[in-house]
Amino acid sequence: MEPQVAELKQKIEDMLCPFGFEVYPFQSCHLQQLTDPVDQCVAYHLGRVRENLPELKIEVIADYEVHPNRRPKILAQTAAHVAGAAYYYQRKDVEADPWGTQHIAGVCIHPKYGGWFAIRGVVLLPGIEVPDLPPTKPLDCVPKRADRITLLEGFNFHWRDWTYRDAVTPQERYSEEQKAYFSTPPAQRLAFLGLAQPSKDTSSPSPELPFTTFRPKKPQNASRARGWVSPSVSPPASPGP
Repeated sequence: MEPQVAELKQKIEDMLCPFGFEVYPFQSCHLQQLTDPVDQCVAYHLGRVRENLPELKIEVIADYEVHPNRRPKILAQTAAHVAGAAYYYQRKDVEADPWGTQHIAGVCIHPKYGGWFAIRGVVLLPGIEVPDLPPTKPLDCVPKRADRITLLEGFNFHWRDWTYRDAVTPQERYSEEQKAYFSTPPAQRLAFLGLAQPSKDTSSPSPELPFTTFRPKKPQNASRARGWVSPSVSPPASPGP
């Protein structure tokens, strides 16, 4: 790795890794309002990168940011694949796929966490040019055709049971409280945590789980549920949907 890249990577890692983030450098040319407590937490910590490196021109883009036409500002899964962080499995990765005319969405799998992680954003450094920075290939941790079919079918058709996330044996899974939180529609999440009254609009789908309609019961230990999503408390190693 280029010394300039390694130095910047280390500085950013020093700020973010203690809070469960991972950092992967890549060239941007290889890419094609906060109400959620987790989004607020991510915005806070990513914002610290800009604050602590004032000598650099830095652009932070979170995964939830969109243009006025509602198109995402970043293709988060593509960025993760290009950076070598996680392999983005898509329909084209399955030879002679069995799905006909069905739409099949792709999904990233992390070599350590499987599907139990989230891609929270990118930190762009427009003034830094390292033309010789080689692309890092992500680890293909689901190499077999049959396993890729199982993964993509699980993600597209059976995502509610969470099993597609175990495409590889993960080092850590979400707690039951995390799973309940991310299964709750965004408009109901503050109420789920005991921080606000429930919204009358229960039809708003989750951005992490785009078809979620299930609203779980309030956890027995609400203070514990608040802890891991509070911006003032260090989040776990893999906060996210």
